[in-house]
Amino acid sequence: MKRSFFIILIFISGMTSLGLEMCASRLLGAYFGSSLYIWAVLIGLILIYLTTGYFLGGRVADRYPSERVLCLITGSAAVATALIPFISQSVLSWSVDAIEHISVSAFLGSLLGTVLLFAIPVTLLGLVSPLAIRLVTSDVKRSGRISGSLYAISTCGSILGSFLPVLWLIPTFGVRRTFLIFAALLFAASLWGLWQMQPRPLWRPLAVIIQATLIGTLLMQLGPLKQIPNLIYHQESLYNYIQVVQQPDGTRQLILNEGQAIHSVYYPDKTHVLTGWYWDYFLAAPYFNKGFTPDKLHRVGIIGLAGGTIAHQFTQVYGPVPIDGVEIDPAIVDVGRKYFDMNEPNLHVHVQDGRPYIATTHETYDEVVVDAFQQPYIPFQLTTKEFFSQVRSHLSPQGVVTLNTGHTQTDYRLVQSIVATMSTVYPSVYVFNVPNTFNTVVMATMQPTSMETFRAQLSQVDPSTTLGQVANEVLPVVQKGQPGNGVVFTDDRAPIEELTDQLLLSYIQGQP
Repeated sequence: MKRSFFIILIFISGMTSLGLEMCASRLLGAYFGSSLYIWAVLIGLILIYLTTGYFLGGRVADRYPSERVLCLITGSAAVATALIPFISQSVLSWSVDAIEHISVSAFLGSLLGTVLLFAIPVTLLGLVSPLAIRLVTSDVKRSGRISGSLYAISTCGSILGSFLPVLWLIPTFGVRRTFLIFAALLFAASLWGLWQMQPRPLWRPLAVIIQATLIGTLLMQLGPLKQIPNLIYHQESLYNYIQVVQQPDGTRQLILNEGQAIHSVYYPDKTHVLTGWYWDYFLAAPYFNKGFTPDKLHRVGIIGLAGGTIAHQFTQVYGPVPIDGVEIDPAIVDVGRKYFDMNEPNLHVHVQDGRPYIATTHETYDEVVVDAFQQPYIPFQLTTKEFFSQVRSHLSPQGVVTLNTGHTQTDYRLVQSIVATMSTVYPSVYVFNVPNTFNTVVMATMQPTSMETFRAQLSQVDPSTTLGQVANEVLPVVQKGQPGNGVVFTDDRAPIEELTDQLLLSYIQGQP
């Protein structure tokens, strides 16, 4: 077989192996999130599959040193890759049901089953390099040079396989079609090799049928990545799987990735401001400062803008106060403007990660809201002592920083760690356990403040106003922050994902 064919096949195989890993992370992220632990499980199992493939590939190379065997292996890997988009959805839907019915065995089983979907194609791709080296090497004295060259070619393919899905294929075609594109390319290369070897008559029509089927699946209407009720829009962006659902009364909700949380809400009635959720609590934060009146709120920063619900609330309650909304995903910003009426003239949108924005902005804020979630995780860089110190440098003397976090009925370790961390930077920290939810809103003030001042000031607000309704929500649940034995998060050590996963595991096990 021509040397150029080996180069192409090795390159495409390396590209496909890394492409599968990148696609797998997005496929799992839409159901399980994208925590450090999900990545660890995924990468670890991929490496196990490749190791198994390398081991078996060496044995196959010695026993069946045939170009046809090589092409059959890569062709089989292509077919197995093409099956993943069609098999995975039912397994992943099982995981959602497992969470809803609080079944830890079904949840973990579905996660393992989904990851095992990649065992066959990745293991088969691991066979490619040992077998190709055996076929190309004719002189032992040149074996080192040949094997090094082939591994370099495979690695170059892997480099392309890491960037191509993330920067172009997934945002443009979606994760499932990206699987199919890799499968079609790999099968086409395998078919080219079989064609050159003058295969048996049965091979040609069968191979052509398979390739035509792969190409045909690229033209199919695959529908949404997940089947959820009342879906009116969905999109796979660089960062998220974005879903918009609309209720019969016209209310819209923004759902991201695994869909276990609502990130924004829109009401067709413009006068409907409060949501009954933790977002309402942010409106009360400035009242910790003695003598505060609404006209003294001069600028607000929101890290985690999403569809603009918080910005809409502040605009309705405090008027056209300048708001800087920071959102890392430009596609979410577009969705917010199109489906959530995120068009307030006082809202200045910054498409950027929250941490670099705070580090580089020259603005000063009376309140900074941190509501950035890669559900169910808060990005660790937005929870550390260093981050809150940066926020402090951009707060006015009467400034307040607010953040939403979570707990179970009995486990408040994550809340305690957030309080402990913020207490190293701010003189006063408060917590609000939102009734009938797992949310806790944490607020910290630049100046020493008290619950008595907070209660006294909100008690004077007209109860018929929106702020009066907020007061009725927050006053019964405000508490002084108690760090307890909470871990102080730093840029060097912030085990927020470990704590969050422990909360999640307790929940799916049915523990309070």
